[in-house]
Amino acid sequence: MKSSYEKIKKDILNNQTSLGIEFGSTRIKAVLIDSNHLPIASGSYEWENRLEEGIWTYSLEDVWKGLQYSYQMLANDIQEQYDVVLTTIGSIGFSAMMHGYLAFDRQEELLVPFRTWRNAMTEQAEKELTEHFNYPIPQRWSIAHLYQAILNKEEHVNEIDYLTTLAGYIHWKLTGEKILGVGDASGMFPIDTKTKNYHQKAMEQFSDLIKEQEYDWNLKDILPAILVAGDNAGILTNEGAKLLDPSGNLKAGIPLCPPEGDAGTGMTATNSVAERTGNVSAGTSAFAMIVLEKELQNVHPEIDLVMTPSGSLVGMVHTNNCSSDVNAWVNIFAEFAVAAGMKLEKNELYSLLFNEALKGDPEGGGLLSYGYYSGENITRMSEGRPLFVRQPDSQFTLANFMRVHLFTAFGAMKIGMDILTKEEQITIDKIVGHGGIFKTEKVGQQIMASVMNAPVTVMETAGEGGAWGIALLAAYLREKNTNDSLDEFLDTKVFKDEKGTTIVPLKEDVAGFEVFVDRYQKGLPIEQAAVDYLR
Repeated sequence: MKSSYEKIKKDILNNQTSLGIEFGSTRIKAVLIDSNHLPIASGSYEWENRLEEGIWTYSLEDVWKGLQYSYQMLANDIQEQYDVVLTTIGSIGFSAMMHGYLAFDRQEELLVPFRTWRNAMTEQAEKELTEHFNYPIPQRWSIAHLYQAILNKEEHVNEIDYLTTLAGYIHWKLTGEKILGVGDASGMFPIDTKTKNYHQKAMEQFSDLIKEQEYDWNLKDILPAILVAGDNAGILTNEGAKLLDPSGNLKAGIPLCPPEGDAGTGMTATNSVAERTGNVSAGTSAFAMIVLEKELQNVHPEIDLVMTPSGSLVGMVHTNNCSSDVNAWVNIFAEFAVAAGMKLEKNELYSLLFNEALKGDPEGGGLLSYGYYSGENITRMSEGRPLFVRQPDSQFTLANFMRVHLFTAFGAMKIGMDILTKEEQITIDKIVGHGGIFKTEKVGQQIMASVMNAPVTVMETAGEGGAWGIALLAAYLREKNTNDSLDEFLDTKVFKDEKGTTIVPLKEDVAGFEVFVDRYQKGLPIEQAAVDYLR
């Protein structure tokens, strides 16, 4: 249902709007939605992580600069379109990249630079905690970063007063509340599916594990409290309003939903929060989220066990690398086009090259690529070396070249998905794709159908992404009826008229991708050698 100009303006004036702001890996995006849950204004800020002294990080200065810039763009958009100065909003939500390590002392000062999900530096902690808890603890998780800092005897550990995620940090500064949505919290520490809180036994096991260090803190005291979707997570304070909108136009008192991670907002934005549904987000990194009917029979380090924003168990296959190397090669072709005097818009070039991939041999003509800009946990690579390899008799064509680079963007993901579908016999009814790699019509979708061996749907709203997803969670807070579950709210109020396109896998493509993945796994020692010797 498309909203009229008059209705949108009325929604703005009557506080029937919800604001979502998400901190992605390359962009901070703000989206304001109306009472029909449709975007009516947006703003964004481009940013990049930096490798400083071997650590992937973002500065907190950039966090606030990007937040204020994207919000101001949105407010300007509202004023230009509807002649309204934005002074209040019905509800607000913040989300960000999950995991990582943001540790603060009692003076609320950051103890060490923000360590993001992208760092593959906690291998010892991952192995020891996974064995100790009998629960998969990936290197990205906050508890792995904390325990690795303990193992490394880092001096700052004893000074920790609060440990949170990026979304939790922003929410804390804007509301004064040290809380986190259950989905984001499930990337910090194991969650009990029954209580929807930190797993008590694991908390006790961790305390026993570090008791000899005699720190001045207990783990339960330094982690955020947990809330689920629909819970009130505090209000925007006067200080928070000034942080978000330094112009002073925005007023305090606006309710906020629990801050969430990008996995949870991706599930929300694709209506994939019910059991046996799933979604794949593909951009700089990639992850497949499958909402499980039951707990897994075995512990698999390749599978993250996290939660939907309402607290349902999810099997997540997360890969640190996806489209970065594809984008790098497209940029090379863009440079060639300029050198040849051709005028091609970037979107045209992506469409041209991606569609060539569909003309390639089903298995990619014997070519091999690893788009590893950083380490990859599933394949046990501590660092990344983007790599392209071929044999003298490989079918080195443009079509195969592009096909293999799209294949390899999902190579590590396929290894993890096979564990869920083949070893654990998990059933998937629906996969929804979203993210930059799906922007070229049908191509990424067809490749993903081959990877998943399942139908893949791309919705018309998929391009709105996680900022829209957290705006929907903010709207759920504002509109929730007593008995409305999150999936009911999404089904009946948000996606009831949603149109999308679905592509089914082709048998020859599925078989071809299996051949490629076999080549991909056999070639991993080549990637490891590049890590070892290319310095």
